[in-house]
Amino acid sequence: MPRRSAVDPIAALRHSGFLVYLLGGLVANVGVQMRIVAVQWEITIREPDPRRLALYLGYIGLTLVLPVLFFALPAGAAADRYSRRWIILVAEVGLAVCGLGLAWTSWVQAPLPYIYALLFGTGTFRALGWPASSALVTGLVPAKTFSNAATWRSNAYQLASTLGPLVGGFLLAWWSPVLVFLIDAASSMVLAVCMLFVRPRPQERVVEPRSWRALLQGIHFLRRQPIILSTMTLDMVAVLFGGVVALLPIFSTQVFHMGAIGLGWMRAMPALGSIAMGMIIALRPPIERGGRTILITVTVFGVATIVFALSTSFALALTALFILGAADNISVVIRQTVLQLLTPDSMRGRVTAVSVIFIGSSNELGEFESGVTASLLGLVPSVVFGGVMTLVTVAVVSVIWPELSRLGALDKLQPPEPGEAEAIV
Repeated sequence: MPRRSAVDPIAALRHSGFLVYLLGGLVANVGVQMRIVAVQWEITIREPDPRRLALYLGYIGLTLVLPVLFFALPAGAAADRYSRRWIILVAEVGLAVCGLGLAWTSWVQAPLPYIYALLFGTGTFRALGWPASSALVTGLVPAKTFSNAATWRSNAYQLASTLGPLVGGFLLAWWSPVLVFLIDAASSMVLAVCMLFVRPRPQERVVEPRSWRALLQGIHFLRRQPIILSTMTLDMVAVLFGGVVALLPIFSTQVFHMGAIGLGWMRAMPALGSIAMGMIIALRPPIERGGRTILITVTVFGVATIVFALSTSFALALTALFILGAADNISVVIRQTVLQLLTPDSMRGRVTAVSVIFIGSSNELGEFESGVTASLLGLVPSVVFGGVMTLVTVAVVSVIWPELSRLGALDKLQPPEPGEAEAIV
């Protein structure tokens, strides 16, 4: 029996452009995570009523997601037509300006609508840069290394999701949200500067004339790709119903009585679990049974969500969040690899834009859903409901798209030939 070649866990990091982009994105994402924690805390200390607070926290997600729904498709079309790295640079500068605005609102104690307006601006610039940032990676590493690159991107994002809440929590306990917002603005500028030094391979530019048909081409493509569509659906519904991030300030202050530092640890634990799992994935060969693996991991995600909701011990709650994050990392790596490797380069921006609408928006819509559900059902029942809905989704997806369970090795995926209508499994 032939021996498998040795696994190179840092294959993607050997490409300097990807490494610069990864480090710049790590710094920027630390700032983003600090921004969300600071906004949540700003609203928490202003609103004492628990049910109204849950709704106000949910409004954060709604405000961030609306620009994604409005602007993601045009941003995806732009990413296929113009330079992706310059789009990212402009988006990061815009995010820095919004961070400065949030610092001002906190300093002068401006009314809450000002905060939500600046969050809308944050969502707008995120929507602009998101499709380009995902599609850019295929120009920085070869296709055979993309799965490793997706793992490291996930690891970097989760590291940022660990450091951001922890540092943000300590800064909030030490001073005020103003400092956190200023650091966030500076972190966005770090990635903007990094984009000046990144030199991706020339991208395949879209050649169709500007039209609604070209704008919607990503949707038409996905309709013929059951593997991509099923993995996106799993991730979308799991995050939409199973996300608990918006409610963590209430768990920290009113259930476990741990304050801002406890909130930082609770926000960090899913990321710590994701990082641990990401390192395991990086040290192992590419996933061989992608379909079965993602179905199992989303199931674990749902169960961990229910355990967290029912926890009366802070340690058990942190453990559940850790497991939840570890399962989510596997799901993210599989979905990103499937999405990018089964999509032609000339369409990656538009297809990624559809993914942003489904997956990216589900994070914020999930926060809004959590806030509304908690205000209606109560804190614990709303989170249990989300975990149950995640488990139901796994069962439904496995029935609707049986092709998913047959998905094999991720490193052997290839995009369909031009004009090919059938999905590659």
